[in-house]
Amino acid sequence: MAYKLSAKAKAAKKKRDLKSAKTEVRKNKKADNQVKRRKYKKINGKNSLKNKDYDHKDKKFKSVKANRGNDGKGTKKESKKTKRNKK
Repeated sequence: MAYKLSAKAKAAKKKRDLKSAKTEVRKNKKADNQVKRRKYKKINGKNSLKNKDYDHKDKKFKSVKANRGNDGKGTKKESKKTKRNKK
């Protein structure tokens, strides 16, 4: 979804996004993701990744639909694991 920004704000956002995308951490994450996707494609076929995302919790590729909302349990339970919510 595109943001409704002025030309000046759009240019500033583009600059910020590019800067964050070029950090070492992001480069390493992208490289790791590429390795996983290429390996999966090689084993399962060229179109096997269509509409699939990598689920970091289950460590496998799932449909985009199945990879949302904490496996059908919703995000409320998942969010209680954060330090902010612990008292």
